[in-house]
Amino acid sequence: MNVYFHTFGCKANQYDTELVRQAFADEGAVVVDDPAAADVAVVNSCTVTAESEAKLRSFVRRLARRGPRLETVVMGCAAALDDGRIAGLQSVRAVVGGADPRAVLSAAGVSSPPVPLSVPERGDVASSPSPEGRGGQGVRTGTAGQGARSRGWLKIQDGCDEHCTFCATTIARGANRSRPVAELVREARALAEHHAEIVLTGVHIGTYGQDRSQDAADPGAAPRGSPRPASGTADPGPVPRGSPSPASGTADPGPVPRGRPGGQSVGLNPGPSARGQPRLGPLLAALIAAIPQVRFRLSSIEATEVDDTIARLLIEAPRNLAAHLHAPLQSGSNRVLKRMGRHWYTAESYRARIEWLAERLGGVFGLGADIIAGFPGETEADHRATVALVEALPFTYLHVFPFSVRPDAPAAQLREQLPAGMVRDRARELRELGEAKQRAYRASRLGQSADGVVSGHREGKIELLTQDYLSVYLPIPEWDGCPRCEVTVR
Repeated sequence: MNVYFHTFGCKANQYDTELVRQAFADEGAVVVDDPAAADVAVVNSCTVTAESEAKLRSFVRRLARRGPRLETVVMGCAAALDDGRIAGLQSVRAVVGGADPRAVLSAAGVSSPPVPLSVPERGDVASSPSPEGRGGQGVRTGTAGQGARSRGWLKIQDGCDEHCTFCATTIARGANRSRPVAELVREARALAEHHAEIVLTGVHIGTYGQDRSQDAADPGAAPRGSPRPASGTADPGPVPRGSPSPASGTADPGPVPRGRPGGQSVGLNPGPSARGQPRLGPLLAALIAAIPQVRFRLSSIEATEVDDTIARLLIEAPRNLAAHLHAPLQSGSNRVLKRMGRHWYTAESYRARIEWLAERLGGVFGLGADIIAGFPGETEADHRATVALVEALPFTYLHVFPFSVRPDAPAAQLREQLPAGMVRDRARELRELGEAKQRAYRASRLGQSADGVVSGHREGKIELLTQDYLSVYLPIPEWDGCPRCEVTVR
């Protein structure tokens, strides 16, 4: 069987696709890059916006035109919420909610395989023992060389216990489920054999170790209908997320204690959760201690979840933890944040934490954010508050999304839906502001040295990603073949 894979969406989705890809390979399937050569196409879907689902359906239709023998299996978040529109597309053999490799293989007509462990960015990672209790064979190895990517992904948790009113991903992926530290260290060691950078990914990584369930769970994507706590269930952690953070203009929250993880200067508790699982800061410290030769990077984390342990590592261990945060903002208006259900921070606490970190990280700090433009009920004053906050903070890029109605998300029922033209205009203004800040930051770094890790290649050049999330391109003759090297920002 020849199998073609395509992924929509986030790094967690890409990790899931790699697990499924390896499961097919372990069963003797041949992975092909051209759908015209495939018997089955496996498409991992995203439900974050209506546009992402529209692109999915369009892509599946294009696959169907490749020929009558090609069948498609759609997996992932949009599949978990499918109302029949995906299943009804021509050539779709099956729709599989979630990312269980066994379920996807079964849907494609292949028997269940063992489940692998280490997952690469482009399929070239080291073999390693299987996860506890999962009986896997491990992933075949390769060498990070010319044309290869030297960044790997490590999925530390899946799901989310929050209930943002715009989000359907929580519905699709279920409750927060964290993987054991020992298992993650083993997988990271395997990845480190052929990867210079490991990106910690998941759906809500800042809540790692804070699972409400008392039972450790497999972090694979859970299909819709999996048990999850009801809205309003109390967090059993000793300090709730959303503990008071310093407001803009208040006194400095104090230095991060050098050498003493878990200082409490911002009222966040990075210690063990009620179920005894360490939280993200101690996990990072454990990974760095176990694999000091690689650079770790956080894929996306809420600003107010950057506790003192994580802050200390960002400041004191730049070779081990990339000076880069992608900290979702969504809105700079507290009124809109409340309507969004984002109760754990305010515009002021977000700003205070980012400014505190930026001051200590100096001029080398990559900072990105997600922003939703035109949320229902957003006034011109709300929009201007968002623009003002973006202007005030040292963002180096933005991901701006026009508000998109997700039928399964509560925001679809909110009144005061904005006209489409107004939403587009606000999104365009924010994108242009983000692009201007991106150009300004890059200009400030021109001629400076940076710590680069190979992330791809194109047109005779190697792409390297710096610690602060800038892409630098080197002509292949100038590259020494190392997956990680010092580069000059151009």
